[in-house]
Amino acid sequence: MEEIINRVANSKLKTFDLEDLYPSGRRATVDISQWLLEGFILREKEFRASLKDYDWSAYEHAFVALHCSTDAIVPAWAYMLVTTYLQPVAKKVIVGTLEDLECLLYTEIIAELDVAPYENQLVIVKGCSNKPVPQNAYILLTQKLQKVAKSLMFGEACSSVPLYKAK
Repeated sequence: MEEIINRVANSKLKTFDLEDLYPSGRRATVDISQWLLEGFILREKEFRASLKDYDWSAYEHAFVALHCSTDAIVPAWAYMLVTTYLQPVAKKVIVGTLEDLECLLYTEIIAELDVAPYENQLVIVKGCSNKPVPQNAYILLTQKLQKVAKSLMFGEACSSVPLYKAK
């Protein structure tokens, strides 16, 4: 019987899994409308008092996305004021959705990523993940790797989609 050889394991492909860059930590949202009169009207004195009395410990070491679930017009300073309470306890605070938060986290991580190990290499970016890797992360990674990789593919070694090949 002929020996089975794992050609994928023996190939020169370097696999890049964006899921490996996923920053650990709880994600949370804070809806500013809870401190607005009837969810729409910001009364500064009451707003400030509500923030001061609020228990911010629930956001300890969390990544937080601030938003307003109503159509209220919320001034920029209101989000800034909420941030002054969150900043001492949270890992990161943004205004937006959880997807916006993930995009920002990956943008920062990919900007700092050392791509030297992928220089002149055949790189495959793994496509499936169990964590919420935003589409934007794949785009940012493609832009960064395309500058150094010999070729760039997406998917799995057994069924990849070619994206780029250096000339």
